Amino acid sequence: MGGITLQDAGYSAGGKVILSGLSLHLEEPRIGIVGRNGSGKTTLLRLIAGLVAPSAGTVRVDGINPFADRKGALSRLGILFQNPEHQILFPTVEEELAFGLRQQGMPQRQALEAARAALAAEGRGHWAKAPVSTLSGGQKHWLCLQAVLLMAPATILLDEPFAGLDLPSIARVSRRLAALPQRLVTISHDTAAVAGADRVIWLEAGRIRTDGPPAEVLPGFTAEMARIGEADADADLAG
Repeated sequence: MGGITLQDAGYSAGGKVILSGLSLHLEEPRIGIVGRNGSGKTTLLRLIAGLVAPSAGTVRVDGINPFADRKGALSRLGILFQNPEHQILFPTVEEELAFGLRQQGMPQRQALEAARAALAAEGRGHWAKAPVSTLSGGQKHWLCLQAVLLMAPATILLDEPFAGLDLPSIARVSRRLAALPQRLVTISHDTAAVAGADRVIWLEAGRIRTDGPPAEVLPGFTAEMARIGEADADADLAG
């Protein structure tokens, strides 16, 4: 079966249940996942990406187990983390871009050539030898996205893709994402980031609260977040 399928999937860590009883089949071009902080959104993305194994149930991407078959998952899934610092591994731009291609089996020399060609095509050929540490936050975000795109995954998972970006950077990233042919699964607490999606899933306390078109899901989510805010609901200590 194509797309992303979760069957009664759950995830627990440190004795705490984070996700429970999730059954979904995701195949739409643009999918949004919303929820307040701590609802399990990022954990769900990590589960789909195969970065963690489900504690219960199954996760399949185009029929494969992304946790057990990491190489098979590379051509199907890419993930863009909220913080580029959590994604970047190498000291120079070209090495960072080449890493994913090398994971897919491309020889190092060929991977570096592909990285340089991609930079040149974007008018950034002079970045190749630049230390990643010299890039701005927005430039690091661009680098991480470019590294994912070079691997040509069928689906890209986006964790708060506009967090920490200034308005010009948000506009640039928005245009770039909108033009991509890949399926995009975007998690956010910001309804504007997913308002144009084909489908939105509202996650609450690790479970699906509502699943449907944005016009059906987002008004209820917005109203509930406003209610929580007015109730000063963060006064209780976390258990």
